[in-house]
Amino acid sequence: MTNDQAAPAAVKILIAGGFGVGKTTLVGSVSEVTPLRTEEYLTKASVGVDSLDGVGGKDTTTVALDFGRITISPELVVYLFGTPGQERFWFMWNDLVQGVLGGVVIADTRRLESSFASIDFYESREIPFVVAINCFDGFNTRSEIEIRTALDLDPHVPVLIGDVRTRAFARDVLLALVDHLMSPALV
Repeated sequence: MTNDQAAPAAVKILIAGGFGVGKTTLVGSVSEVTPLRTEEYLTKASVGVDSLDGVGGKDTTTVALDFGRITISPELVVYLFGTPGQERFWFMWNDLVQGVLGGVVIADTRRLESSFASIDFYESREIPFVVAINCFDGFNTRSEIEIRTALDLDPHVPVLIGDVRTRAFARDVLLALVDHLMSPALV
C-alpha cells in the first residue's frame, strides 16, 4: 500500500456459543488465512469444570479466541473473532466485543441451553446477531419453530440450520448476518 492509498475498512464479527458447538470450526471454514487458534487439550484439571455432555469426542478447547480473515475487496476486510465457550472464560467476551458490527450464535439442538448466555450477551448490548444451528453429521432434533421458541428469539432474528464444517453454510451464515444488519427492522 502506498502512502496515498487508504487502508481497507475493517468489519469485526464475533462468533459465540457454548462449549463444543463449532465456533472454531466456523472460523476455520471461511477464513482465507490459516486461523489463529488458541486450542489446548482438555486435561484432568477440567474434570468437573467442563461438562462433556453431548461433546464426548472433544479433546481440545479454546482458551482465548479464534481469529480469521476474509478480504471482500481491497477496500473491505472482515475479521472473525471466535469466543471461548466455557463460563470460566466469559470475562474475555467484554474485550472481544469492542468494535463489533454484529454477531453469530452457534447452537447445537442437543444442548440448546448452552446458547442462552451468548444470546443474552448480544441482546443486553443491543448487538444484532443471527443463530446458526450446527447439525453435526446432519443431526438435528428440532424444527426452526421449536428452536425459536426454546431460545425465545425475536421474530426478526434469522435462524439458519446446517453444518458449519461446510464452507458454503458458514458463508451463508455470514451473509445472513449482513442481510440482517441491513434490514429495516434494525435501521
